[in-house]
Amino acid sequence: LLRFYCDYCDTYLTHDSPSVRKTHCSGRKHKENVKDYYQKWMEEQAQSLIDKTTAAFQQGKIPPTPFSAPPPAGAMIPPPPSI
Repeated sequence: LLRFYCDYCDTYLTHDSPSVRKTHCSGRKHKENVKDYYQKWMEEQAQSLIDKTTAAFQQGKIPPTPFSAPPPAGAMIPPPPSI
């Protein structure tokens, strides 16, 4: 007996046929599970990038941004164009 396993839904379909798969994959719950899976994956990728960037910054591999320090003494900030 061949049964199709859906990784997103963590479930076996009653039997494996194109129509059963199509019906399953077009269902609301399956689509929600796929969306949740990729949402979680994207969040993990973003967090990993944040962690790597933070670690590189702490190790001095990334210089501070020009906006993180006050302007040098005597430096003038240009006025807005309306003046």
